[in-house]
Amino acid sequence: MKTVILAGGFGTRLSEKTQDIPKPMVEIGGRPILHHIMQIYSDYGHNEFVIALGYKAEIVREYFLHFYSLNNNLTVDLSSGQTIVHHKEQTPWKVHLVDTGLMTQTAGRLKKLQSWIGHERFMMTYGDGVAGIDIDHLIAFHESHGKLATVLAVRPPSRFGELHFDGDLVTQFKEKPITEAGFVNGGFFVLEPEVFGFIGEEDVMWEQTPLQRLAAAGELMGLRHEGFWQPMDTLRDCRLLQNLWESGEAPWTMKGKVYS
Repeated sequence: MKTVILAGGFGTRLSEKTQDIPKPMVEIGGRPILHHIMQIYSDYGHNEFVIALGYKAEIVREYFLHFYSLNNNLTVDLSSGQTIVHHKEQTPWKVHLVDTGLMTQTAGRLKKLQSWIGHERFMMTYGDGVAGIDIDHLIAFHESHGKLATVLAVRPPSRFGELHFDGDLVTQFKEKPITEAGFVNGGFFVLEPEVFGFIGEEDVMWEQTPLQRLAAAGELMGLRHEGFWQPMDTLRDCRLLQNLWESGEAPWTMKGKVYS
């Protein structure tokens, strides 16, 4: 099953990092967050990706063109011009890099990938968020209900610390608790090819008209996820993910441990 990753936006809310690189190339633990997202799927045996490019597409292309030289040790013989890449291990990814336009909205980017996906079920996510998600469980849930679309429903983390009181005495403080207010779009989808018919020809946001149409038609199901989920929208989010990585505990990896 192919996995679509929308990686073409401007990342304006993370402008401190995205002046020179696209948001999916912002590094966590020395590797782009795009790499971390792909590893989530690869851990469950899904290794073919269709990446929708836009803003600074050439930087993403360069990363994958030089993937092994950037992620492994090298020997460069300047007398002969020979370069030897010392592989730690082969990465079994097939990556389709497709320019979907600079100003295209998310549904428009997906629509432009239709010929790359074909008439097959596929997965889709964004290039700026990670989750401690069981991909096998997500797919099994999708197969169980027979609808056209499944979205991972998550509880967003609060931006502010949460105080627990006994009278005026603060008895507990949580820095970034998970809100109990409700579920939101967690950005991990399993989709049938018929969803393209819900996009139409207009260039719109996937999160607006297409998802609204799917919901109105009774074709959108949500898998409630109570575990770790974290977008990388701001510099604070980026620092949080970096701190989790440096602690040696990365909740978005299969076993919660950082990988080399």
